[in-house]
Parts: sequence; structure tokens; C-alpha cells
Amino acid sequence: MPKFYSKACTSAPSLAHQYIAKPVRQLAQGLLKPDPGQPRMAERERPFSSVGEPVNKMKAFQFVVLGAAVAFTYHGLMAQTPPPSVAERVAALKTNLAISQANLRRYEWIETTTVSVNGEEKSQKQQRCYYGADGVLQKVVVEASPPPDKKPGLRGRIIANKTAELSAYMQSAVSLVKSYVPPDAAKIQAAKDAGKASIDVLVPGQSVRINLRDYQKPGDTLGVGIDIASNRVSALTVASYLDSPSDAVTMTVSMARLDDGTSYASDITLNAAAKNLTVVVQNSGYRKTS
Repeated sequence: MPKFYSKACTSAPSLAHQYIAKPVRQLAQGLLKPDPGQPRMAERERPFSSVGEPVNKMKAFQFVVLGAAVAFTYHGLMAQTPPPSVAERVAALKTNLAISQANLRRYEWIETTTVSVNGEEKSQKQQRCYYGADGVLQKVVVEASPPPDKKPGLRGRIIANKTAELSAYMQSAVSLVKSYVPPDAAKIQAAKDAGKASIDVLVPGQSVRINLRDYQKPGDTLGVGIDIASNRVSALTVASYLDSPSDAVTMTVSMARLDDGTSYASDITLNAAAKNLTVVVQNSGYRKTS
């Protein structure tokens, strides 16, 4: 959405309140009184209208009627202003994501990934993240959970096989997170071009959500929350799956902003109900590298 459109939409109601609604209310309550510096006429000297009301009261009533008419016209015009189309919302989203991703190349930060099964923490890894000179995201392990001790004998082999299976599942879940965060501009455009983008109003005049179906996999949905005032991404929601649709996963992403306005995913939570598995990714400690 163009900046002038956003500002006009957000400032118009406050201007209407200041210059239309408030004076009308004051007139209706009799708060607009004559200048106290002007001499007051005696009650018997005040001119009266044909219906017995003082002239100043009649004028106040006329102002009320005029103000109500102006307010009605204003709201009618606002109602006729069409909201941004899906194509306009998608274009603004892609622009916002591109700006934030470009700005993030000047930062480094710490990514903490924690994997839990049945509420029990199985692994945690901290990585220092930054973009190299070639523009590729680099991750250097700072701290990680040690591998589990190996048990001897047949029992040990069974445990090792189950551990390897669970580890592979956890890696798939972590990889799935990366395929949705941050959203990819080309995939967003593909969903829009295929007619698989729609808009839901979350809070009228404040926030909307762009829904992108079949974004990464057939049958999945990526929801992108947009703050209308700033035209920035406020949150992400994902309904997807791992190997098959029966292996459903959900994901929620909280967005935050750095001092220069750059948006980033601060907290990511993935839940895989089939394995009672939860992956939590937290990004913190941002600092500029240049």
C-alpha cells in the first residue's frame, strides 16, 4: 500500500473527530458559549425567533444540523473508498520482506533451537548467524547438547535405532521451519498468480491476514498478518505437514522490529502432534556487523 494512502486512511478519522464530531457534540451540549468579553444583553432585550427561542440557540441548532450533514457525507465518502486489492497487498508484502531481508544482511544474531518430545527437552543448539560476503547466510555452532550415551548389546542397538529415527524426524521438522521463515517472494507471487491468495480482516482498520494456499506443499496454508498502519508483517501462521498430510504440523511466528525498523522473526514454534514434538526457534542478540 502506498504510504500516502496508509496515512490518509489512518489520519482521516482523527481529523473528522477534531473538526466535525467534536464541535458538533459541543454545540449539542450547549458548550459553545458567547465570548465572555462581550456585554450581555438583558433577558428582555434578547431577540427572539418566531417560535420563542433565542436567536443564538437557533444558530446553534443550525450548526448542529450542518455538522451532522458534513459528518454523514464524510463517512459516505470513506465507505466508498475501496480497500487495497489482493494484488496490491501482495506487492506491498513482497516489498516489505525485501527491505527487511536486505537490512538483515548488516546484522549478526544468535539463533537458539530447542526440540522437545512429550514436553521433555531432547536437544538444544545455539548458532551465531550472519551473512557472508557472497550473501549466503552462515551459521556457526556456539553451543549444542552432547549426543546421548550409547548402550551396549541388543537393547543398545534398539535404542540407537529409535534415537536415529527420532533425530531424523526432528531434523525434518527444523528444515520445515526454514522453508516457511522468512516467506519467499517467488512462492508468494506463485500463490497469488494461481488464484490461491485471499485476505481476511482481523481487526477492522487495524490488521488483516493474507492467506496463501499451496504455498510450499499441496494443501498447506501460510497466513501473513499485516499491520495496516505501518504496512508491516506482524505475525505468521502455518498449517502444513511433514511426510504426508496425516503428519500435520502447525507453526506460529512472532515478528519483532529492530531500532531501524527492520522486521525479523523473533519466536517460532512448530508443533507436530503425531510425535508430540515441539520445535522452538528464538532469534536474539542482534547487532550490526557494518
